[in-house]
Amino acid sequence: MDGNFVGLAAVVMALGIPMATLYTLFRVRKWRSDERMAAIARGIDVPMRAGLSEAARSRRSGILLVAGALGYTATFVLIGRMEPDATIAATFGIIPLAVGIGFFLDHALIRRDAKAS
Repeated sequence: MDGNFVGLAAVVMALGIPMATLYTLFRVRKWRSDERMAAIARGIDVPMRAGLSEAARSRRSGILLVAGALGYTATFVLIGRMEPDATIAATFGIIPLAVGIGFFLDHALIRRDAKAS
């Protein structure tokens, strides 16, 4: 059972954590829906919560991805001072950085189209 247990635990964690997250999000959404339906059944007027616009979601995603990419890259650059091979891992921070910049571009294009309309 030398390395098999570690592999099993890794697979269970890799599949279990996302499933637990999805289930939790489902339950929270269901509870909110049930609460809203109960309030409507009692005759209470419940206003709809305004969601974020498409431009705001793109901007938020861009900020999070760029910040995450910079943090990831900075971490591996600092580790690379002690372990030179770690600087190779820092280059993978370019991927979320590029996606984040793409979200910023999407945000700008959505705003430009909204002004043109």
